[in-house]
Amino acid sequence: MTAKIEYDSELMLEILDLVKENNQPQLMETLDDIQPYDLRQIYLQLPEKLKTKFLSLVDEVQLVKLIQELEQPDQLKMLNQLSTSKSVAVLNKMDNDDLAYMLDQFPKERVEYYLSRMQDQESMHVQNIMHYPPETAGRLMTNRFVWISKSASVRDTVDKLKTFATIAETINYLYVIDEDKKLVGVVSYRDLILADMNETMEDLISHRVISVPTEMDQEEVAQVIERYDFLAVPVVDDENHLKGIITVDDVIDVVIQEANEDIEKLSASGKDITFETNSLTASYRRLPWLILLLFIGLVSGSIISTFEETLDAVVALAFFMPLIAGMTGNTGTQSLAIVVRGLVSHDLDKKTVARLLLREMLVGIIMGLICGALILVVAYIWQGNIALGAVVGLSLVLTIIIGTLTGTSIPLLLHKFNVDPAVASGPLITTINDILSLFIYFSLARLLIEFMM
Repeated sequence: MTAKIEYDSELMLEILDLVKENNQPQLMETLDDIQPYDLRQIYLQLPEKLKTKFLSLVDEVQLVKLIQELEQPDQLKMLNQLSTSKSVAVLNKMDNDDLAYMLDQFPKERVEYYLSRMQDQESMHVQNIMHYPPETAGRLMTNRFVWISKSASVRDTVDKLKTFATIAETINYLYVIDEDKKLVGVVSYRDLILADMNETMEDLISHRVISVPTEMDQEEVAQVIERYDFLAVPVVDDENHLKGIITVDDVIDVVIQEANEDIEKLSASGKDITFETNSLTASYRRLPWLILLLFIGLVSGSIISTFEETLDAVVALAFFMPLIAGMTGNTGTQSLAIVVRGLVSHDLDKKTVARLLLREMLVGIIMGLICGALILVVAYIWQGNIALGAVVGLSLVLTIIIGTLTGTSIPLLLHKFNVDPAVASGPLITTINDILSLFIYFSLARLLIEFMM
């Protein structure tokens, strides 16, 4: 079976039949070669009424793969669908760093519940990780690695590798410690294979080991691994005691997370908005910045109002003109940032696109109504003209909806035609939104001009 699973009807029907028939052996054989991401996709496509049954048939190894791929709400939901013994068994088998990150998102009472039922040693390791500040090396590290005493022979080391290889996150490097558990060097797996069985670690050790402190920011850790092309890096405390390791797969997650944060800051789109976020939550997270930009637009509009004598009767309309165009561009940029970010981690299909477009249309309506109501009040207080307020407010409602939809649909269309949406969407969306917003604004003004005089 290939690494990339095509989620066609035959595969899903086969899995559905196996679940309905309680055919665990055949189900496990079918799922055996499936990658964790593909297992997640299959699980999410199952009917809700069969998900619990599916989880009861899948073994703990597959459940660990699945839960580490799910989003936080689905993780908690999945654990609640498992029996207590099976959910705890899954947590005990998870990588400690991944488990610590997952529990960070859970309600406090659920965290205490699970930690109290886990194996004492596993629970202690997870709690130790959770004591470190967020987004530091201590939070990223895992204790599932192979360490060796510097006096150990190659034969002893090979025997230890055979024992711990299945639970270690990586065996590319063997970290050598002294009697006080301080990191003194590193031995590569290649050097170990080529060595004589009677040699000791002291004969093979490289003392020029690069490590990172537990308090180092995760972005700096990523830079260290990128700089030295490591597959893993050891984590030490202030006294150079070896506390854990950070592997390159965790660093990739950090790079994606940091890039997402940069996009969020650049676009003011709010954090943690994905394709699955509902309309009210997405609106709540995006509205604060949008309202701020609305009032900044009022400042730029006041510059145009200085030409009141020249513009005469249309000065009131001219005052709000840059605001209308600017707000349309702002909403389009927000939607653009969310879509571009989502394209990195989602496989598009018709259902996903339709759901996203519907969600963004609802978001546009919610934000448009709120911003439109705000600007209607501002226009009425300033001019004492309800008709003027209605023109500006209604224009803002329509243009925000249009800006949101164009910011969503244009990058999707560009992606479909293999054009990088991050590069090409911004200028295109800005141009289209300016044209549409001004056309709508002045069309409404012309229809209601007699009521504004």
